[in-house]
Amino acid sequence: MKLLLAALIAASSFAGVSQAEVIASGSNGFRLRTVQQVAAAPETVFKAVGEIGRWWSDAHTYSGKAANMTMPLAPNACFCENLPGGGVRHGIVELVIPNRQVRVSAALGPLQDEGVSAALFFGLVPKDGGTELTVTYNVGGAREAMVVAAPVIDGVISQAARRLKTYIESGKP
Repeated sequence: MKLLLAALIAASSFAGVSQAEVIASGSNGFRLRTVQQVAAAPETVFKAVGEIGRWWSDAHTYSGKAANMTMPLAPNACFCENLPGGGVRHGIVELVIPNRQVRVSAALGPLQDEGVSAALFFGLVPKDGGTELTVTYNVGGAREAMVVAAPVIDGVISQAARRLKTYIESGKP
């Protein structure tokens, strides 16, 4: 357990990782949220969410290459990563409301080993000529060691939201 927590803390030391907000934490779960104002229309942001292999961090993959990740924006689609001779199902797309919402059932990284239930949500709202992108990550059924690691996990999710924003605005994460 201490080794897993140390690995999570080490993962947060990657450049560009910072925390946004742990908005709730309890004895067996937590809720994270980050909000980004993106200089693009909701249609553009929505499309980019599905291009996860272009903006997710290589550091937070099993293969070391985010380009191996896919997430078609359709219900029951796989948020998957190809590995030599195998692969990882990071999650399943549960909800798609074009240009407004995407929800993925996804126990990410070390949470897969925990048997938790987790939802990664992308909310898009037109605002100030662009899009307010809210990314939440809700985890339930977690052991205390994972609840304690919520700020570190928040750093990973917050980094992903910033990389998505940067990808949309510049073409590079």
